[in-house]
Amino acid sequence: MSNSVMAAPANADDSLGIDRAFLVSMARIPALAFVWVGLAWVASAVWEQFGPLESGNLGPMVVLAGGMILAAAIDGWAFKVPNWCTLSLVVSGWYLGILHDCGVTIVPGFAPDATGGFASALLCTFLGFILLFPMLFIQGMGQGDVKMQMGFGAWIGAYFGLGLGASVIIWAFCLGAIVGGVFGIVMMFARRQFGKNAENFRAIMGDLQTLVTDGPSKAAARANTRRPSWVRLPYGVPLCIGFLGYLWYRLILVA
Repeated sequence: MSNSVMAAPANADDSLGIDRAFLVSMARIPALAFVWVGLAWVASAVWEQFGPLESGNLGPMVVLAGGMILAAAIDGWAFKVPNWCTLSLVVSGWYLGILHDCGVTIVPGFAPDATGGFASALLCTFLGFILLFPMLFIQGMGQGDVKMQMGFGAWIGAYFGLGLGASVIIWAFCLGAIVGGVFGIVMMFARRQFGKNAENFRAIMGDLQTLVTDGPSKAAARANTRRPSWVRLPYGVPLCIGFLGYLWYRLILVA
């Protein structure tokens, strides 16, 4: 018997099924999150010096607004929101919560008695996810849109705290849903396919019912049968309008 070791084929796959490009991109997320925190620090310092303080220091919300606009613009252009944008917003919101837990106020919250720590940021991230859970599991909305709302939730939880933050997230989501409905109606009238749109609406209601009665896998499978006929809508755009519209109302109009 020969003692020689058989050489592995030159084209052998040693990746163990791991997408290396994905791992590299995910490894950048914590560093990109520090960039968002740094921008919030600078914006807070500028607001402290030059901005009106009647509504508190809104520097962090200016940066969050910029992040939401960036995500919506990418979604409107490419019909997807990349992880480097959404997940870095999620993680940076958690960073802000940790800073608050440690008593570091370089990025202040809404008020001394309305500031969230890591737990608030994490729970509000989950709230942002759960609000879009039904649409995600019938595949009526992309994962990037859901992660975008999770990033919004993380920052809102750190800035407002859990109680007030949850209220802001729910109302902003509701406003975004209304804007998305208006977008859908405009598209429906532009295409003039009223019968088909009514049929699609009934089918979506059926998907949601299947989600409740039979679980997400069957609901997703049912929805996938209609995928070739779907009209694509960049949901990040109405979500962004809802988020920023409610923040403008809550922080500027009723301040």
